[in-house]
Amino acid sequence: MTDPARREPYEEPLEGGNVADVVVRVGRTVRKPWTRSSRSVMFLLDHLRRCSFEASVASFGADSQGRQVLRYHPGRMSDTLPPLTGAELRRLGGIIRRLHDLTADFRPPEEPQWDIATPDPREEVVCHYDLAPWNLVRDGEAWTFIDWDGAGPGTRMGDLGYAAHGFVPLHAGGAPEADARRLRALADGYGCDDAQRRELPDAILHRVRGMYALLVEGSRTGAQPWARLHAEGHADHWGPAADYVERHRAVWLAALTGPGEPAGP
Repeated sequence: MTDPARREPYEEPLEGGNVADVVVRVGRTVRKPWTRSSRSVMFLLDHLRRCSFEASVASFGADSQGRQVLRYHPGRMSDTLPPLTGAELRRLGGIIRRLHDLTADFRPPEEPQWDIATPDPREEVVCHYDLAPWNLVRDGEAWTFIDWDGAGPGTRMGDLGYAAHGFVPLHAGGAPEADARRLRALADGYGCDDAQRRELPDAILHRVRGMYALLVEGSRTGAQPWARLHAEGHADHWGPAADYVERHRAVWLAALTGPGEPAGP
């Protein structure tokens, strides 16, 4: 679409992002700032496209202003919709498993530069690092994860654990037994083996506690965007969420490694 008065492509500002600067829609594309990780992320997205991974965006390089150009996907953000059902959590687990399987042997054609906010303790696969309802666009059966700027090497259970925080969800004030059944559905969909099931509760805590620590440190040093997010109150969520996860790890470990119960339809 072109604005007749400007004779230039019309740029529609997009809302909802917490980290990136101005993000706009131009026709069927999204334009966002080019960062130090953008080239490596572009190689990753190209790899996933070649592998026919259904839940990632396509990258088109940079525009004349040096911004990232990505395919625009219509739909609604998952955080504006009802929570995922048990069956949908199992589907999500399968999507994340396929992502990790496809990135386990991924090697960029040049030395990569990643921008990971809360790194995992070891490297197994290339993770998204922000698999959350605010980054999942849903349009009927089409599910697409956006905002890959923080992708990089990490652990399978770290990425799955971060997803569990947002999609189960594992937030302060939850119902531990009900959360356990939903967490089990996500892990079952992923196809976790016994070792991964035992690792998952601690991996969740590492990611959630890490986000809280990042915000607190950002507030102390002024590092952006973490200082701004802390000032906006985000730490008030992540701190209690980390306490909730730590307090109920034993309940969730039992559910993950036991015979299992249906998580609902």
